[in-house]
Amino acid sequence: MHQGRKDHYGPELREADLAHAERVLEEELSRRAWTATELSRRRKGDPEKVQIASQLRARTTMTLKWIAQRLNMGAWTYVSNCLVQKREQDEKCQ
Repeated sequence: MHQGRKDHYGPELREADLAHAERVLEEELSRRAWTATELSRRRKGDPEKVQIASQLRARTTMTLKWIAQRLNMGAWTYVSNCLVQKREQDEKCQ
């Protein structure tokens, strides 16, 4: 993720990563025609939220803790378990 960005360090990289993650999240919300309040309205294991978490993991460097907090999904360990289950289901379907 950080290749080609040798002129930036520490705080600048974290800020850029956060901005990228927020853009990805906004894309996923708009794809579903959701607002940010929809994240708190839906249950923490909602399949759509798990899909968004999967996209954030694949396309950003954000931690599971950040994803859990931002998507209102409870503990980061719960998010981890949801992503493992999703991955296993995806492998079965192939």
